[in-house]
Amino acid sequence: MTNGIGAALRRIARKVWARAALFTGLAVVFALAAGVVGTLFPFRIVVDLGQDSVGTILQIIASSMLTVTTFSLTAMVTAYSSATTTATPRATQLLIEDRTSQNALSTFVGGFTFSLVGIIALSTGYYGEQGRTILFFGTLVMVALIVVTLLSWISHLSTFGRMADVIDRVEAAASRTLTTHAESPALGARSYSELPDGLTSVCGTSSGYVTFIDLDRMERVAAENDVEVYVRRLPGTLVDPRTPLVSVAGRIDESVRTSLADAFRVQPHRDYEQDPRLGVIALAEIGSRALSSSTNDPGTAIEVIAALQRVFETTLASTPTEEVSYEHVLVSPVRLDDLVVDAFRPLARDGAAIIEVQIRLQKCLAALGRGRPDRSVIFSRMADQAYARARAALADGDRDELDHTYRTARTK
Repeated sequence: MTNGIGAALRRIARKVWARAALFTGLAVVFALAAGVVGTLFPFRIVVDLGQDSVGTILQIIASSMLTVTTFSLTAMVTAYSSATTTATPRATQLLIEDRTSQNALSTFVGGFTFSLVGIIALSTGYYGEQGRTILFFGTLVMVALIVVTLLSWISHLSTFGRMADVIDRVEAAASRTLTTHAESPALGARSYSELPDGLTSVCGTSSGYVTFIDLDRMERVAAENDVEVYVRRLPGTLVDPRTPLVSVAGRIDESVRTSLADAFRVQPHRDYEQDPRLGVIALAEIGSRALSSSTNDPGTAIEVIAALQRVFETTLASTPTEEVSYEHVLVSPVRLDDLVVDAFRPLARDGAAIIEVQIRLQKCLAALGRGRPDRSVIFSRMADQAYARARAALADGDRDELDHTYRTARTK
């Protein structure tokens, strides 16, 4: 399975409708199978169920699941709205992809569909005596599944969409993407720092953000035409029809241009899948919003700094691989300098006048520098910039405390 097809299947699997559609289809098959199982397999199980007992249970499930599904949708939309207004809109897609909420909603929709199909089949005489017994036991299984899911969903709602939950989700997404980037900075291709002369540029056809690059397709096209492809725009980059996506060393025709341009997925909004910078940007946005005068929540900003420290510690501990999977493709990796600026500059700027935030920021940058002495100059440079901003904004007493923290962090 190619990189592009696998990525497309993963994107579909993360959609709410895909999981709900799967559960609904299984529910329909489950309900209708009870009528034919007895004819396909030579066994006989008949239980005296009383007058229309199965139909009564199915009617209860149908009415209750419709209510629970509506409640669940309301709770999910409320969580999305809360994350957008209190944290950052960039976190909403992570909440939408939450497996627990998707499973709960899909189970409730599947239970409603199962009971509805069962009621319709019963009213038409689809089930025989044995089929009604099998349907009864299937209904008991469905009830148990619904109860377990409902209890799990109630527990999940106590934290779903809260600030701590949003920070944890963004931190996990940032760690996952950055670790993948650190292990393979060039995405499995060869790396380059500067473009050579005499290359042919290839532009796209639409405006938006690059969210995914199908390197399998790019390598195949490059190998078939014996050319080298230099990727100019990484995921997370804003492009338009005049922006070069790749530059090619060698002769290419229009069909090759089209194939190389089609290897880029350009969408209106950024995505966490291949974008190493979006996670730290989203965390920084959460911290910046918490530091606004209308919110005034330095505690959340301090939590964000701690989350960023964990993200960079995990990333810096990763070992890059030297394996090259795409010999004909060259990629210029994202620089650590840019990631550090994305993560800490907004917090240094918006929290310059808050001593608690600045002390935590200096300690975080000092710890990251000590963890990787070979990269310490990058963190020291950001610490110097944050220190200069804060010293100009703080009062005299707070300035002395910042000076002490700054000197202590630098000498450890």
